[in-house]
Amino acid sequence: MARRKIRIMISSRCNDRFPASGGTGSRTLSEIRAHLKQQIEAEKLFGKEAFEVWINEDEPPEPGAQDSWDLCVEQAREADLLLVLYNGNAGWSLSSGDIGICHAELMTAFSESSGKVSVVSLMDSDKKFRPSGPQDKRFQDYVDRANLFRGASVTTPDNAILEAKKAVREAVLNLVQQGAREVKRSRYNAGPALDWSRMDFSARHAAMRTVLSDALSSRGKVTAAGVVLPVAGKKVLFLPSAIPAAMSVPAAREMVGQPFLKDHLSAPTLKGAVAGPVHVIACHRSVTESQAMALLGFPDATIVTGSFGVYVADNVQKIQLCLISNCRDESSTRHGLQKLFDWLTQTGEDKLLANRAVSRSRVVNAIANEA
Repeated sequence: MARRKIRIMISSRCNDRFPASGGTGSRTLSEIRAHLKQQIEAEKLFGKEAFEVWINEDEPPEPGAQDSWDLCVEQAREADLLLVLYNGNAGWSLSSGDIGICHAELMTAFSESSGKVSVVSLMDSDKKFRPSGPQDKRFQDYVDRANLFRGASVTTPDNAILEAKKAVREAVLNLVQQGAREVKRSRYNAGPALDWSRMDFSARHAAMRTVLSDALSSRGKVTAAGVVLPVAGKKVLFLPSAIPAAMSVPAAREMVGQPFLKDHLSAPTLKGAVAGPVHVIACHRSVTESQAMALLGFPDATIVTGSFGVYVADNVQKIQLCLISNCRDESSTRHGLQKLFDWLTQTGEDKLLANRAVSRSRVVNAIANEA
């Protein structure tokens, strides 16, 4: 039975020029990607075509259910090889607190199988041409900490194509020698995810909560109680917390407990137009609906599983919990939060969340007055 070709995804910015200085001979990365795709697909193995290359320039518009971000991340997950033309630019993002699309593609592929990622550095030696936005700095830090082999930086478009083809050859040889099954066992045991795994519960809890708070703060205003964000035209208080191990580990789970039991302590912030609170919980491992239900304490609630984790809403007391799963490092935590807000907006759940938050603030203020 005929097998499919080796699928390679090329990840990079599209409209950036290389070299970054834009001098004579500079070309857009899209042009380099298209040329590289043509050359790789022209290579044969024993006289037969062996490679197919995915670049987003060739794709038709996707249905509304899957936006371009989801498409690119899914391609990075499914590709046999991810070839990154790295110039330090994280790519587009929805806000300064999010990670860029290039960052998300690399993180996704690296987490799934670090052995299938190859990086060719196009980083300009002149620092004045290096991207310096907050997302770009996070991306550059992620690549540095992951210690991905990049070799020497290339300086011309022709060198970039040559080094990229060498990287593909080496990656194919490595994957054949190691075996795809063996490579996939390396998930979460390298790079920044390994750094977090080395921490004890207390340190990991602090790191997860700090990243979550910082990502939330980039979207709104920090207060003494938490972070106030605009959601569907309303101001909503979000309270970040973290579970630094699997939900099945009591010691980790108890570091959060049932946080909504202390909502009345946020009453001073819930004055005027501020509603809530809504609890956002970074979870180091996966989360199931039954675990989310146990955290709430009763089953009669709205419980939705998404790519971000699990969303829980009690329609009587108006308690709301957003559990972000697999927060293994800074990038995956920020990405998980980003996917949560994407889901809220795309499904219209943001309006329901805001309305529940308004009702919850009334409940909380009543409890605070009685207390």
